[in-house]
Amino acid sequence: MIESSPWHSRRRFLAVAAGGLLAGGLAGRAEAASAAPGGLPAGPAALPANVPAASGGGEPAAWARVALIKRRIKPPRFPRRTFPVTGHGAVGDGTTKCTDAFAQAIAACAAAGGGRVLVPAGTYLTGAIHLADNVELHLEAGAAIKFSRDPADYLPVVPTRYEGVELMNYSPFIYALDRTNVAITGAGVIDGQADATHWWDWSGDPPPSERPDKDLLARLAEEGVPVAERVFGAGHYLRPNLIQLYRCRNVLIEGVTVKDSPMWNIHPVLCTNVTVREVTVDSPHGPNNDGLDPESCQDVLIERCEFNTGDDCVAIKAGKNADGRRVNAPSVNVLVDSCVMRDGNGGVTIGSETTGGVRWVFAWNCTMSSTRLERAVRIKTNPERGGYVRDVYFKDITVGQAADAVIEVALNYENKSTGPYYPDVGAIDIRGLKAGQAPRAFNLIGNPANPIKGVRVANSVFEQMAEADVVSDVTGFELHNVWVNGRRV
Repeated sequence: MIESSPWHSRRRFLAVAAGGLLAGGLAGRAEAASAAPGGLPAGPAALPANVPAASGGGEPAAWARVALIKRRIKPPRFPRRTFPVTGHGAVGDGTTKCTDAFAQAIAACAAAGGGRVLVPAGTYLTGAIHLADNVELHLEAGAAIKFSRDPADYLPVVPTRYEGVELMNYSPFIYALDRTNVAITGAGVIDGQADATHWWDWSGDPPPSERPDKDLLARLAEEGVPVAERVFGAGHYLRPNLIQLYRCRNVLIEGVTVKDSPMWNIHPVLCTNVTVREVTVDSPHGPNNDGLDPESCQDVLIERCEFNTGDDCVAIKAGKNADGRRVNAPSVNVLVDSCVMRDGNGGVTIGSETTGGVRWVFAWNCTMSSTRLERAVRIKTNPERGGYVRDVYFKDITVGQAADAVIEVALNYENKSTGPYYPDVGAIDIRGLKAGQAPRAFNLIGNPANPIKGVRVANSVFEQMAEADVVSDVTGFELHNVWVNGRRV
């Protein structure tokens, strides 16, 4: 950004009761904190090994890492040059296609050494927009970018990721590949224009349906077919993302409203130094309309955002199955601060694509509530994914209402309980959570051969829980000063 913008804004059932905690503790957490699982990146993402992890009943010392992570996350800045898209032929009448005008304005900005590509008030219809180094795409108040519903406007195919697997597919609507210093800012609206007869209808039967192509892509990945030969796009039905930044460094998304994506709304992949600030995702109706999915990213700050989604609000991912093992890149150092989550399958979610590993996730001061918010805190994976999820810290979370469990850790995602790649999940610490109404407080489901290893909840209140908790195959489940339905447990 040119200047800092202002903030605008069954299984085994265990009823958790006195004496009903599972045996074991979180002994060894300090050792786990300093022994990085395989695949963690070297270099600036690695924090000092002597920063301790949680111990005792007080606030975990691991929270000291937050300041160190924040110190490294710095939004990019841009030269004070402005390139209005209207100066390159764009017309904000909502009907004139402006794809070439956006491309020309971005090219001119990049050729000059960078600056701001300005979208003035008006409605601009366009195909794919590809960002360049040192370019800030800025939408003025009253500006709307509406994306064409014609799949041909997102060709030729580009390198991308679909649900954790790399391929060549339709371009995401706003896309950047291998760029440094890119931003999407302003008070305008980015509208994918997906609906029941455009893009979303590919998600299920009857044909055209994505299912055959999803199965084909999974098979190609399992067989090790090179990414350049996994060509989809025209004649196939794998939906693109609304915004995807791929292998980029120094990323800022600030202030904009995004809505009605074909599937995931905002998807940074293999990026470093990412700030998403004061963004509104208003996309509650579409299938797989996740709000923000940082995948295999390092140093990510998500703050003061609002999510109303058709799937998970924030979902932290790290690649899937064979392709995730090939790329082997974790998500590490992800901060979620002062966000609001409304409709969605999960408020802050990790998975189900966990193969590259997820570590050092912190979320605090978030508010979550909706009759259609299924879970507040959710970790999901299965024995086909592998990888690890550990060192996850939540505090000061307020949940008004949830439609399922307030806290869910499930290692049987998609009802898969056995497989060749058990995920390593544990070292989860939640405190200061206040929940009003939900079917249950906890849904913790490990694998018989691979339990969840360590969940600690402290100083938390669950007020109106209608059903018994589900706790199966968990070691080291600790509750400290936790109240459920008026009883300390």
